[in-house]
Amino acid sequence: MGNKEQHQKDLDRLIDEFLDAGSTSALMAYLLSNSSLPGRRANLELADAFGDVMEGCADGETVRLWRLCVAITKISPDQAPVNAPEEFLPFCGAIGIGAIGSISAEFYDRALTELRMLANDPRWRMREAVCFGLQRLLARRPGDTVRRLEEWASKGSLLEMRAAAAGVAEPAILEDVEIAARALHIHETILGRVRGADDRRDVSLRVLRKGLGYTLSVVVHAIPEEGFALMGRLASSGDPDILWIVKQNLKKKRLVGSHPEAVDSVRQQLR
Repeated sequence: MGNKEQHQKDLDRLIDEFLDAGSTSALMAYLLSNSSLPGRRANLELADAFGDVMEGCADGETVRLWRLCVAITKISPDQAPVNAPEEFLPFCGAIGIGAIGSISAEFYDRALTELRMLANDPRWRMREAVCFGLQRLLARRPGDTVRRLEEWASKGSLLEMRAAAAGVAEPAILEDVEIAARALHIHETILGRVRGADDRRDVSLRVLRKGLGYTLSVVVHAIPEEGFALMGRLASSGDPDILWIVKQNLKKKRLVGSHPEAVDSVRQQLR
């Protein structure tokens, strides 16, 4: 039995205990002790197992598990600072929100609302959890979720835009050509807003820029003809932040290895 499978087995038991007795103590203690925090990498296998267990919950228990996930996402940065074991609790909660929203029509809209708020969390690990939650929604309801993320891209905050870009930058989701085209349009919308930003020193803008430095290449790899056409237009923009984003993506092995001629063509436009 692998690590994730063992975690799923343990979580199934602990969730049952919570549903029977109403106490979260044993579940929270398990998540904390197995969080791998402090450290460079949280226990993603455990967090993914938590999401899978939430997706597999019985219909009659959805409300209680939803309330549990939402409650632990409310653990503040003061209570659970970056890299503390306590941060792993809201991290799992965000993934659980996406998981429950993905299997329950009743909680789908509410999941997107919660994740949108959490996308603005100051903790980078929490923002990553939002992306994992979004990807669960995208896997089960791709069209509906992409439509909502298009609105984040056009009207959302800088960190909401970052969540939208990172959420759609998942190869399995982008196997659908229509979804890939819309994911590229999401990136084009966001990049247009970057070009129109007044304060280029804004911390949130720097976070967004860093994310776009890899997410664009994932989408371009899925839809290369249209993707490289966009990169060519961006390369001619003259905007320093846009040019930095293009250069970073042109370094990615997924593009260099699969489309070397297209990469070289865009690089020529940067000179």
